[in-house]
Amino acid sequence: MSILQVLLIAFGLAMDAFAVSIAEGMGLRNVTKTDTLRVAIHFGGFQAVMPVVGWLAANSVHSFMAAFDHWVAFGLLTLVGAKMLADSLFGFTTGEAMNPSTGARLLALSIATSIDALAVGVSLAMLRVDVWMPAAVVGIVTGALCALGVQAGDRIGSRLGRWAEFCGGLVLCAIGVKILCDHLL
Repeated sequence: MSILQVLLIAFGLAMDAFAVSIAEGMGLRNVTKTDTLRVAIHFGGFQAVMPVVGWLAANSVHSFMAAFDHWVAFGLLTLVGAKMLADSLFGFTTGEAMNPSTGARLLALSIATSIDALAVGVSLAMLRVDVWMPAAVVGIVTGALCALGVQAGDRIGSRLGRWAEFCGGLVLCAIGVKILCDHLL
């Protein structure tokens, strides 16, 4: 597999995480370098690990994973998006409860945006391609794009206030619906 092919796969896989990073950055106030780094490391790390998991598990659980992976991504993204919508409509708050760089929210978003990378790992195994270099490239590209996304979202969010949180929630719900539709159709 050429480096160009790997980069194209990496950018394709990173787009959901990048969009979520922008949405999350929009909902925060005063994003710190630590917030940005945590999001980038988690999203990039999950995107790097999931192809390896898919590659290792390809022969034993592929049909099992394919039956529900899109539902997991849809559920996680829609749940977080709906919470953002509710927060924006019924009591916009700032601080730790809204911080996507910590806790269960970061974990849920990291898993939801990296499920497609699991399927890529399965595909690489079926093609008999070594997974290590593609997984590293996917993780690095995703991490870099997510750092940019959080910072861009912060700049947009500081201008839009609670509407940024509302728009971010809509984006997350839309990404969840898109993943579900892509797999069902």
